[in-house]
Amino acid sequence: MALPKFIVGMIFAISIVVAWSWLGGASIGTTLVRVIICAIIIQAGYFVLVYAMIARSAPTPADMARDAERKLKAPEVAEGEKLGSARRSLH
Repeated sequence: MALPKFIVGMIFAISIVVAWSWLGGASIGTTLVRVIICAIIIQAGYFVLVYAMIARSAPTPADMARDAERKLKAPEVAEGEKLGSARRSLH
């Protein structure tokens, strides 16, 4: 979701909360608390949505190139050797 769409949606939702509070006869303090709670919930939801989108995204060509470069620089060590030498040094 693009940031401008998010901002427009957030303003729309907050305006609904303000109208609901005004029509319900709530005080300014109650209206302000409702608006703050609404804004916090919307922000948290947006953060979770963006985090989920990033977590589910496929790796980019730059990510794949970086991983391939790391594999080339890393020394070739068998899986059993890593733990074997550490175990021998502990005894």
